[in-house]
Amino acid sequence: MVAQIIKQANPKGMPIVFLSAVGTLAVVVVIGLVTDYLWYSVFIGVLAAFTVGLVVFGQLAQKAQYSILHGQTGAAAAVLQGMRGNWQVTPAIAVNRDQDIVHLVVGYPGVVLVSEGPGNRVAKMLTAEKKRISRVALGIEIYDVQCGDGDGQVPLGKLQRHIMKLPRNLKKPSVNEVKDRLRSLPRNMPMPKGPMPKGARMPRGPKMR
Repeated sequence: MVAQIIKQANPKGMPIVFLSAVGTLAVVVVIGLVTDYLWYSVFIGVLAAFTVGLVVFGQLAQKAQYSILHGQTGAAAAVLQGMRGNWQVTPAIAVNRDQDIVHLVVGYPGVVLVSEGPGNRVAKMLTAEKKRISRVALGIEIYDVQCGDGDGQVPLGKLQRHIMKLPRNLKKPSVNEVKDRLRSLPRNMPMPKGPMPKGARMPRGPKMR
């Protein structure tokens, strides 16, 4: 199924995976011929080729799924929910008539508000949500991130990495405390009319230690 997704997004994807594995095997075998360790190099080469093939396959699968999600309502939420570790993601805590959305993320950095939509429209939404949440999360760092392709926005494909690189301001007990404070926070607006993406499951990102 994943191979079909890769093929749909990039017809050259699977040939690239195959050539990467075969190329790795060939290089290791040549090294074995030069050093007179042919059979040993064949064994090592098969393992190396399998590993390289899996790595390339995983990267292409991730890019393919990002391309499927791109432009869909709620794409940022789907990416955020793929993060590993002590994160709580609440999709669409605020939505406006133009289907711009703000998602809520709680983790070691504190509170992160992630928007989807043009910068000139979501800026006011982020400011309003930041003010509303600050009344509950006293003394907690609140970040706002605009996800999109505009100036100053974080592209969908880099969103996970951007969130994971935020400073660790809280320890685990504090994170859980903030989660409890915000759990009862009501949403400002109902969910958007367009469907949230459910078909594509994002690969898990690196776990924040």
